[in-house]
Amino acid sequence: MEPIHETSNTRKVKADILFGDFLVNKGLLTRKELIEALNEHQQRGGRLGETIVRLKLMNEEDVTLAMAEHLSMDYVRIDDISKIDVDTARTLPESIAKRFCLIALRETDDNKIVIAMADPLDIIALDTVTLKTKRQIKVVVSSHQEILRTIEMIYHGSDVEEQRLRDLVEHEVDREIEEKTVTEEEVEEGDVDTEEAAAKAPVIRFADLLLSQAVKSRASDIHIEPQENSMSIRMRIDGILRDMVPPARKMQAAIVARIKILAQMDIAERRLPQDGRFKIKTAGRDIDVRVSTIPTIYGEKVVMRILDASAVSHDIEKLGFEPELLAELKVILSQPYGIIIVTGPTGSGKSTTLYSALHHLNDPTKNITTVEDPVEYRLAGVNQIQIKPEINLDFSTCLRAILRQDPNVILIGEIRDKETVEIAIKASLTGHLVLSTFHTNDAPSAISRLVYMGIEPYLLASSLQLIIAQRLVRKICEHCKERVDLSEEMLKRLKISPEQAKNAVFYHGKGCRACGETGYLGRLPIFEFLVMHNDMREALLAGADESKIRAMARQKGYGGLFESAVNKMLQGLTTAEEVLRATMAENVRAK
Repeated sequence: MEPIHETSNTRKVKADILFGDFLVNKGLLTRKELIEALNEHQQRGGRLGETIVRLKLMNEEDVTLAMAEHLSMDYVRIDDISKIDVDTARTLPESIAKRFCLIALRETDDNKIVIAMADPLDIIALDTVTLKTKRQIKVVVSSHQEILRTIEMIYHGSDVEEQRLRDLVEHEVDREIEEKTVTEEEVEEGDVDTEEAAAKAPVIRFADLLLSQAVKSRASDIHIEPQENSMSIRMRIDGILRDMVPPARKMQAAIVARIKILAQMDIAERRLPQDGRFKIKTAGRDIDVRVSTIPTIYGEKVVMRILDASAVSHDIEKLGFEPELLAELKVILSQPYGIIIVTGPTGSGKSTTLYSALHHLNDPTKNITTVEDPVEYRLAGVNQIQIKPEINLDFSTCLRAILRQDPNVILIGEIRDKETVEIAIKASLTGHLVLSTFHTNDAPSAISRLVYMGIEPYLLASSLQLIIAQRLVRKICEHCKERVDLSEEMLKRLKISPEQAKNAVFYHGKGCRACGETGYLGRLPIFEFLVMHNDMREALLAGADESKIRAMARQKGYGGLFESAVNKMLQGLTTAEEVLRATMAENVRAK
């Protein structure tokens, strides 16, 4: 951030020169461009600077610099969140910051608050901030986009939480647990009351901040892994594991114990795997955390799965299906019977797709029942059953009972064995719509896998309606998105012809604070559809193998996961490298 110097005229407008004329006089706009901008500004309203940027007559930074000069105000580039006083920034509610596009940066030596604004002439904003802070303010100018990015990081970003974790590790741990150190050796020997250590303030704060950071970082999992002389903490963000701040050595055993206490596990049992769950409340919403521990040679490894229902949309329209595939899916969901299978590896979004289908089907005229392990999200109006193997309440037992409950739609959390498949087929053949998940690499291989499990092809031909294979690919970060040229070798690997490449624009993310310097922010699904048309049923009855079914699907225009990913890339949503990373096996198999 550039230094801020007090000026004698920070709020005085140069009344003798309008901003547009100022830009023309500076040679930043032509008179013709100014007239064009003024006409557009008169029609659409807003600020003149926004109109100039929207018309691409100037970039936002140049407009902001010119405005600062025109108003004799300081211009500030907010390029490092660590230079902002977070506590000062948060004295203003997020609603005010977003409403007026401003951010409190810091306090001055004379007890004023420095406010960065995109529109320093907004009198209502100035009055609102002065009233809220009850302090004198000093206004500086920053760009609209920079302020919005900073608001997101201050109120929702993980940088702040990570810095707090780092401060806790570096400055508080030694002082607060000096008197009673907890090491792996002492815990194993039972010399220290681990439960008492887990209740110490630094341990509780570290665990709370860790979970808070995971939620704000959109992490799906937290991995706590003991090493020989340390402990590593990693979070899976957008499908990729990233190293985080580890706890001090003295806290490590107590942190594991703290998590086990939260999950209602037996903290004395460190030789066997355990499972548990707990719920946390952050930012006004409830979040479920599933916990799994396993013993390793250096101690217990803990994995926490973060299930944030409010962060997942179950609107089938927003899943990311191509329009023609979405229309076909809706038609198949409207059928009264049959089996729909969603297949893919763990963490590919299968459950979200199925929940979205249930949400689409859910209405008072239907009896919908699910059998899951575990129940990940609660759906109003749907009967959800959690299986409990310890009392022999498994998938097959539940399904037999459900068939006596007059269901219309049945969701089976996962097809795991032949018996479950057979009951599902029986349900579909007796007039029920069955939805389930499976673990295969693509849609055609699901059929061969079911046949290998011992299911007769004629039963599959009679019951299967649709198989969807899916993956998740990372989205390009919109904050640092820029055009990029692809090499001939890369275009060849993506099967993009020179003619196609001429008309296409390719992008990547150069890396910024918002995306953790990765160039990616968020994920989106890619899909492969295999709709069981009559000729495919006949081919299956005739003993067609997986490659034959795949070829028939391609002839009907159903592309594979690779084609779906390339299409997302051509839409400017993901990168060439991400396409190849997510669909390498599919691409190799198709050659």
